[in-house]
Parts: sequence; structure tokens; C-alpha cells
Amino acid sequence: MRIRISHRAVFTYRTPAKSIIQILRLTPRSHDGQRVGSWRIDMDVDHALRMSEDAFGNIVHTTNIAGPLTQLTLSVDGEMETFDTAGVVRGSIERFPPELFLRSTPLTESDAAMRDFGAAALAQGKNTLDGLHHLMGEIADALEFDAELVGDTTTAAEALMRKRGGACDFAHLFIACARHGGMPARFVSGYRLDPESKAALTAGHAWAEAYVEGLGWVGFDAAHCVCPEETHVSVARGLDYQGAAPIRSAKSGGDGEEISVEVRLSQQQDQRQS
Repeated sequence: MRIRISHRAVFTYRTPAKSIIQILRLTPRSHDGQRVGSWRIDMDVDHALRMSEDAFGNIVHTTNIAGPLTQLTLSVDGEMETFDTAGVVRGSIERFPPELFLRSTPLTESDAAMRDFGAAALAQGKNTLDGLHHLMGEIADALEFDAELVGDTTTAAEALMRKRGGACDFAHLFIACARHGGMPARFVSGYRLDPESKAALTAGHAWAEAYVEGLGWVGFDAAHCVCPEETHVSVARGLDYQGAAPIRSAKSGGDGEEISVEVRLSQQQDQRQS
């Protein structure tokens, strides 16, 4: 499947920002499940993007923008070719052993209620993979999906308690339960195409990956109760949202910041079939 992606983020400030530093994890890598075609990041102000890689192998762009600024528009445009791998991740950069992803973080800390919830879900499985599928299904049933909730500061325990959340909340809850069950799990930020909808989204997407011995990393999109399909485009991976956030900003001045995000995905005609 060929997918066109357009991602716009507009930052406005009630009082001018003297300077802005942005760290962007907005550039995907190719692996067995996807191939990057064209990809471009741009801003409507003078800027210089410095490209590097973080510890997990994510492509990172950093920029330091001089003010004063009352508005900044960040644009991402690109095309991807994706392939259905039944959720199994192969060909990706792996710099750490899976055991690193047993490490808890503030967003994925578990409480007693979550530990009981996760243990009961995983126990339904005949094996590790089956247990993870049951966990995904139980989370999908336990939480009401709300696309307007970003979930970048809500903990997994809080999401379970309020019984609703955005994609990040579903991913964090899955990760926390899997880790407590002794299974390495990590956070994935990216995009998901809904072929039935042409409406703009207010954020990208997120899901989790868990390590299954003998199979490797497998994706679980609990927000939609599916393993990632060719409609999914992965961009960055980390221990939780904080390590894979598409945009991280720091600024001097710029009080009263407001952020407006518009994400559009569309399926493109395969030229080989035209």
C-alpha cells in the first residue's frame, strides 16, 4: 500500500518567544514492513535542521530558532510504501537487548489494580503470544477510545482508572501490563490510515510492541484491537511516549502557547497497477 502523509503543527504565542528549540522524531526508517519514499520536514521561518540518531536508532532533527516569534508552522510531507507482516517487526535497527524494555518509567508504572488486570488477561493465553493477544483485547474492552486525548502525561494506571484514553494511553497500559508479566515491551509513535475516513486527525498514532521469544518484536495496537497492518507507519520507538514523542519543544518567553495539529493520510494509487 502506498500512503501519503501530511502533518502540520502550528504553534502560536500570546507573547513573542525569544527563542525556540525543537527536537523532532518525525522521520521514519525503512524496514521489512515499510519503505520510505519521499520525505520532507519544513518550517515557515529561517531554520537549520541538524540530523542525528538517538540511542534507539530513531532519526532525530534538532533546530534552534531565533525570535521574536508569535507563530511557527512545522510541516511534514511524505510517501510510504507499506507491507502486511502480521505485526511482526523485522529489519529494524535494534541496539539493545530486549531485556532493556522491561524497565519501568513514570508513565508505565503499575499499581495493584493494573497488576491484577494484566495478570488476569495474560493468564488466558495458551502461550506468550496468545496471552499478549488476550491482553490487547482486554485493554480494548476496558478503555473507551478518545482520539482527542493525547495521553502524553497520563500514566497507564490513571488511564485504567478513568476507563478512557487516547492511543498513547492504550499503548502505555499494554506496555505496563506486559512488563509486569515479564515480557519486554516498548512504545511506538507513527501514523495509521483509516481508509473509511477522510477527516483530518489532531495527532499521529501510537501502539506497543512486545518481544516474543523465537518470533521477535510483535506490534499490538490496542486502541483498535489489531496487530499493525499495512495501514500503519512506524516512526520512532522508545520506553514510553517521552522517548518517542514526535515533537519536543523548549522556549524562552512565548507565554500563552497554543498548538494546533492537523494530520492527513490518504491511500495513493499503485503506479505499478495503473
